[in-house]
Amino acid sequence: MPDPTTPSGGLEGFAVLVTGGGSGIGKACAARLAADGAAVTICGRTASKLEEAAHQIEKGAGHGGSVQFATADVTDEEDVKRLIAKALEPTGQLNGCLANAGGAGGMGPYQVQDKDEFVRVLHLNVLGTLLCVKHAVPPMVAAGGGSFVGMSSIAGHVPHLFFGAYCVAKAGIEEMMRNAANEFGARKVRFNAIRPGFIATELMQGIPRDGATYASYLANTPLNDVGQPEDVAQLARFLIGNESRWITGTCINVDGGHALRGGPDFGPFLEPSLGKDVMEGELPK
Repeated sequence: MPDPTTPSGGLEGFAVLVTGGGSGIGKACAARLAADGAAVTICGRTASKLEEAAHQIEKGAGHGGSVQFATADVTDEEDVKRLIAKALEPTGQLNGCLANAGGAGGMGPYQVQDKDEFVRVLHLNVLGTLLCVKHAVPPMVAAGGGSFVGMSSIAGHVPHLFFGAYCVAKAGIEEMMRNAANEFGARKVRFNAIRPGFIATELMQGIPRDGATYASYLANTPLNDVGQPEDVAQLARFLIGNESRWITGTCINVDGGHALRGGPDFGPFLEPSLGKDVMEGELPK
């Protein structure tokens, strides 16, 4: 049986935008797409990080694949317009968009949520994805169809205590993908979402591997491990390519079976800084 992790081509002539492509999951997805022949454009906020990522991705590009980068803020509509134009440069069209840029913040019980931080997280995830949908659809329609992949999370459908706006934002992305799949199916533009579980990225390094929160992840994961960015990249490659031509409006887990059980317990992680009373529903003193 062929090894699914081995680049095999099939994306020759595809132009794909990957937001948040400078590190972690986005970088791994961009690398796999370029390895299979896509002309990939990555974006992020830090030019030095993007330049380094592009250099590494370029080394593994195959089947005519390539990579270019641009700095951008996906919550800024003018930046997104510029990104789409940049992504069109290699081939004159756009065949796919992976809206990976996102993030969390403001963790804690709802009674201590800061309004501005809550809105920031919603904007980064939901508004950033919306603007990519808004400006990626016309060129994909013009190309005769395409594939849009939104980056959700296990937290978008399994309760994650004390995650604040993040859960709400990821659930919003999922509903956006379903609605968009319905709206643009007749134009052959597909929309799906990926739900990663615990993936070993830079963002997750702050969780102590010898602590109760990390142990709760393992205890709630049937495969008893954490995922790697490349695990998500395999699914992203499939959803962008023609192999998934009859799949739209879905949300697919990459979580080692975590969704079969329950969300992680971040209480022990947050209680030292917030206090037991706050974790149980009281206002800070």
